[in-house]
Amino acid sequence: MEQGEPALVKSMTGYGRGEAVVHGRSITVELRSVNNRYLDCTIKLPRIYVFAEDAIKSKVQAHISRGKVDVFVTIGPSENGDVSISVNKPVADGYYAALCALRDSYGLKDDISVSLLSRFQDVFLVEKTQEDLEAVSADICSVLELALQDFDAMRAREGEKLFQDVTGRARTIEALTTRVEERAPGIVADYRARLSAKMAEVLQNTQLDESRILTEAAVYADKVAVDEETVRLRSHLSQLDHMLAQEGPVGRKLDFLIQEFNREANTIGSKCSDIDIARHVVDIKAEIDKEADPSAGASKVNMKGRAG
Repeated sequence: MEQGEPALVKSMTGYGRGEAVVHGRSITVELRSVNNRYLDCTIKLPRIYVFAEDAIKSKVQAHISRGKVDVFVTIGPSENGDVSISVNKPVADGYYAALCALRDSYGLKDDISVSLLSRFQDVFLVEKTQEDLEAVSADICSVLELALQDFDAMRAREGEKLFQDVTGRARTIEALTTRVEERAPGIVADYRARLSAKMAEVLQNTQLDESRILTEAAVYADKVAVDEETVRLRSHLSQLDHMLAQEGPVGRKLDFLIQEFNREANTIGSKCSDIDIARHVVDIKAEIDKEADPSAGASKVNMKGRAG
């Protein structure tokens, strides 16, 4: 792989924050993501800005392909004033008429004033001023972009570590595969030697039929041959290197590839009862399991390319 390719890998988990004052309005966006098979995006924002939810979700979907993503949006009051206050004339008229009737009926002092009327409930109407909804959505999304940039930076940092971990385990599996290949011819030779010794013991002074021994050894060699499995293991390792270098998300492909690694390792283990190969198979499966473990490998995180 070329130098610098670790930066292509991004973790599925991460956190990002963006904060800015846009058109006199303070906006803060936070987002976090954890492992998930598909993209599951949840957006939490003030009720009066719910109209911006679709725009936020679309922007998140354009940046993230997998993971359970939570987006939190906090919006402060506008410095330009986003409410209007007016007199609720029907209610004010009603209060005034009632006060006048009270005055006239009981001969009370006429002390009706603005300060008195203003104390009554609902005398004033407080209404949110009309806003350009598309413009407000665009303002929120501009701050979301800052949060996504911070989020991607964290994912890239973790992804570089994951890249080193996965490729290191791949090289370990490759080395163990080489040991299996080196040991495989010795299994047949050992079997032939044991078979010759056993037949010599049973037949004692009778001359051994060398052709029979060769035939039995050939049949046994065919049963325990693992060359096809080791060739496929090396092919899978090559595919893994290619996946980590390509653009676009490859997490699901990696999940499938790890299943294929396990399949080949299990087949080798079932074919050979040799203790050395069994030990190598156990070590190979241990490395595969670590790649599939979210705390040690990458199949439960989103291995991604330049597309982010």
